[in-house]
Amino acid sequence: MNLLTASKITKAFTDKVLLEQVDFSVDEKEKIGIIGINGTGKSSLLRILAGEEEVEEGEIITGNHVVINYLPQNPEFPEGITIYDYVTQSNSSEESHWEIEGESKRILNILGFDTYDTPVSILSGGQKKKVALAAALLKPCDILILDEPTNHLNNAMVLWLESYLKTRRGALIMVTHDRYFLDRVCNKIVEIDMGKLYSYQTNFEGFLQLKSQREEMELATYKKNQNILRNELEWIMRGAKARSTKQKARIERFEELKDMKAPEQKESVELNSLSSRLGKKTVELKGISKGYDGRKLIKDFSYIFLRSDRIGIVGDNGCGKSTLMKILVGEVEPDSGTVEIGPTVKIGYFSQENEKRDLNMRVIDYIKETAEFVRTEDGLVSASKMLERFLFNSTLQYSKIEKLSGGEKRRLYLLKVLMEAPNVLILDEPTNDLDIQTLAILEDYLDKFDGIVITVSHDRYFLDKVVDRIFAFEQGVLTQYEGGYSDYLEKAGNPYVEVAVKKSSEAAIAYKERPREKKLKFTYAEEKEYETIEEDIEKLEEKVEELDREILKAATDFVKLNELSKEKEVAEQTLEEKMERYVYLSELAEKIELEKQKK
Repeated sequence: MNLLTASKITKAFTDKVLLEQVDFSVDEKEKIGIIGINGTGKSSLLRILAGEEEVEEGEIITGNHVVINYLPQNPEFPEGITIYDYVTQSNSSEESHWEIEGESKRILNILGFDTYDTPVSILSGGQKKKVALAAALLKPCDILILDEPTNHLNNAMVLWLESYLKTRRGALIMVTHDRYFLDRVCNKIVEIDMGKLYSYQTNFEGFLQLKSQREEMELATYKKNQNILRNELEWIMRGAKARSTKQKARIERFEELKDMKAPEQKESVELNSLSSRLGKKTVELKGISKGYDGRKLIKDFSYIFLRSDRIGIVGDNGCGKSTLMKILVGEVEPDSGTVEIGPTVKIGYFSQENEKRDLNMRVIDYIKETAEFVRTEDGLVSASKMLERFLFNSTLQYSKIEKLSGGEKRRLYLLKVLMEAPNVLILDEPTNDLDIQTLAILEDYLDKFDGIVITVSHDRYFLDKVVDRIFAFEQGVLTQYEGGYSDYLEKAGNPYVEVAVKKSSEAAIAYKERPREKKLKFTYAEEKEYETIEEDIEKLEEKVEELDREILKAATDFVKLNELSKEKEVAEQTLEEKMERYVYLSELAEKIELEKQKK
């Protein structure tokens, strides 16, 4: 059943058209992943579908009684509200309060919250996003819209969310750069490309295959038409006279073919190796330990990085991964141990937080601060040319940084780090806010990079592609595993899944074992409802009968017939719910009467 249809919608941002006369639809069992280069309008499309943003042209049509729930990238919260109150504020009722309380605490526990009365205002940005995610998952809806739901989640949480969304009833629309997540959850991929939407009824792996086929077919069609054009051009040049109808048709066809444009070449990030020579001595860690507030994060860690190392650091949120990165770059001093840096080492540090910068600065000036020219495999390349390779055209180059999208700012920051020509790259959550196409090119670049790569990431796909050794935080001790992320999971016994399942099971057991209070009296609302419910049921039964008669009369009017059928479906559903409610209230009334008789 169709839940939502967007017809011929157009959306522009300043002088850039994000969506141009596009169509989009959502059916009740579809789980849709929206993908595209940063800045193409993914988040804008989500806001439009959620009713949070207007369009210049077109219309959005939703089915009767369709409820949409939307999780933005940066959620906002009422002043002073606590975690528990926010998660349950729109999900509570007299008869379901206990069930909602148990489910709310179960999901909050899985997402890393042990206390629930903390004010949301004092939480970190990542914790706030988790609170908003819990609320979005708990609120009943027909269409759930999620913008980057996996950001700030550790691997256990991502695996749990993956399983939850796969089995969740109802439609799902989401933007995420987690390719394993897209592949395992979605059954439809929609790509935004140059203002157009391309839909593929498949998962991410199938999308890659079908997109390649589509582009090959477009190119083949264009080449075929070019061959025809050459033949027609020869005919025209021989001095063909436009006397007959047939000749006129050939000339018209020639004009059409001449005006046909080649398939547009998709912009992509181009990265050539930008690195400095690395000597024999690299980076050596000897007996590193670090803790905060009596809690030991890193215990006696020693390692000598080899010149071709590709290292991945994994572990739960707050275990010390970013602290280790900051120790490596000298931003944090260890409590004990030493860090020795070789004389030729040049570190490039891509941190979780974008570098502090003047948002009023022009994009090109920001890059020129690092270098006017860089030496690549192609020779000297200017800052402007490097920006073009990173998808910043001449207009964007002379725009202020504040006008860029979040993903574009991350891409710009990445370019600045690489422009420094480092030979040791330290990447702390590099996949956050980078689009899939940029990630694929970055992975290819790192594969060819002549130096050391050390990365912290929750992106399983990225780790599998980039690293060949994993260090996992296990109670403050960094344990070494050979291979990529999937190899690590296999050798470590999939600890993230076990943690997620254990937390979920413990919360579920507590939820089931909690004694339910006996409810032996009507609330005021239930008493009023019980007085009128039989009359309500009678009216609904009469409405269904009346609709049956109207359907018979409209047997030849298919438009009217469709409208009446949908109306009858809604009425029957409402009737069924009322009947279930009547049974519950009647049983409760009997228990109350028996209790009175006992007294």
